[in-house]
Amino acid sequence: MAGAEQLNPLEQFEIHRLIPIEIGGVDVSFTNSSLWMVIAITLVTLFLTLSVRRRALVPGRWQSLAELAYEFIANMIRDNVGQEGRRFFPFIFTLFMFILFGNMLGLIPYSFTYTSHIIVTVTLALTVFLGITIVGIVRHGLRFFAFFMPQGVPIAMMPLMIPIEILSYLSRPVSLSIRLFANMMAGHTMMKVFAGFVVILGLFGGWAPLLVDVALTGFEVLIAFLQAYVFTILTCLYLNDTIHLH
Repeated sequence: MAGAEQLNPLEQFEIHRLIPIEIGGVDVSFTNSSLWMVIAITLVTLFLTLSVRRRALVPGRWQSLAELAYEFIANMIRDNVGQEGRRFFPFIFTLFMFILFGNMLGLIPYSFTYTSHIIVTVTLALTVFLGITIVGIVRHGLRFFAFFMPQGVPIAMMPLMIPIEILSYLSRPVSLSIRLFANMMAGHTMMKVFAGFVVILGLFGGWAPLLVDVALTGFEVLIAFLQAYVFTILTCLYLNDTIHLH
């Protein structure tokens, strides 16, 4: 029974209280998920701070990586939002780095992938959704609701098109959160399943699933980056729609 529990591929997603805290009957305990979020934020801060500390004319390895990350997000915003999106760079850059480091850290053995939990991805998606909606209302006022009335559509079709547009708009946080959560959870589950086969088959028969697991690890590194990229670029596209009412 104990061996079966050790090979349970879903065990890695369990939340454990590290510091029990309860305020007004609400459980706000510091968990393993919280710990790895703090670790991710700390590493991002150290990476960016130490990378640009010297500000060398000829950048070193770490400074080049930091500048590459900066330019990558800056170009993404410029290409998908335009110059008006520059003011949102700090938020979008922070979002990308938080998701990327969370995905990458989850590949370390005995770590915890907080982006594999739907509550985390839903919170991120709702933050993006509500923030962009507020930006649209503040920027355009009541004209923002013209977003749900596509141009060129006959008036007779509006009673059908408006509910469809509203439903499509409200589905954005759902698609954002589920895409990230599902990809991270599925990939880590698959890796744990093949790792379990290595243990069960032993030294002579475990080489095949071991090779598969190594290949999956490389694939998951790519997925970790792609999912951070997809989440961020969709945020840029949604922001562009709101700013320009497309």
